[in-house]
Amino acid sequence: HPARVGYGVPRAGQKGYHHRTELNKKIYRIGDGIHTKDGKVVKNNASTSYDVTEKSITPMGGFPHYGEVKNDYVMIRGCCVGPRKRVLTLRKSLLVHTKRVSLEKITLKFIDTSSKYGHGRFQTAEEKKNFMGPLKKD
Repeated sequence: HPARVGYGVPRAGQKGYHHRTELNKKIYRIGDGIHTKDGKVVKNNASTSYDVTEKSITPMGGFPHYGEVKNDYVMIRGCCVGPRKRVLTLRKSLLVHTKRVSLEKITLKFIDTSSKYGHGRFQTAEEKKNFMGPLKKD
């Protein structure tokens, strides 16, 4: 056996792959993934009470370096650490929040699902098809 522990062996106290914890994150929405209801596939998980357009949370063309969101999702304010598919633990803060920003109720009016690759203009494929008209490839 080796005289010392190798550098790639996970050990207690190392903040890394299995120890990513975030706190004080404002949760905007907890949404359902793509699921079946009464024998039909339901992809409408990005509409709000103000924007009733039937659309999926995945932007056109998918998220860069991730792809399509098929499972349940959590929408948070700000960013989170690590690569896109890395496991992340969200934990409740031990402090009592008293600031107005922390206590205000969030109502989402619109979720942007335009493409994140270029200059995204369209929210859904149908909207793009109606604007562009018949194309050569059709």
